[in-house]
Amino acid sequence: MKQIHLSINTSGRGSYNITHEIQKIVNDSNVTTGLCNIFVQHTSASLMLCENADPQVRDDLETFMAKIAPDGDPMFLHTDEGPDDMSAHVRTILTASSLTIPISSGRCALGTWQGVYLWEHRTSSFHRKVIITIQE
Repeated sequence: MKQIHLSINTSGRGSYNITHEIQKIVNDSNVTTGLCNIFVQHTSASLMLCENADPQVRDDLETFMAKIAPDGDPMFLHTDEGPDDMSAHVRTILTASSLTIPISSGRCALGTWQGVYLWEHRTSSFHRKVIITIQE
């Protein structure tokens, strides 16, 4: 088993394609068949396996999230870090903190239109930590 820590700097709310970094880590591990687990160590950012060809898909997901977890909603009591604080936590709970992807032929066995994304839910820039664990 191998484990790598990845640091990602975000520039605010949005999705950040980390597929290339994950594939490189898997390739460098020399594991040909196994599992790749990706875990984000934060409560206001998440991971998603998403359409990688049309960025409008991710824009539409952001629009959807804004409707169900709007910034500054008066129902939220937790606003210690601003109006996007609790909405970011809700968005994280509704999405995924980890993904597990099979490794086949030394690569993540992603479908043609799939990509791995870090989804930043805060409006400010942040330094995010992701742990990638490779199991043979």
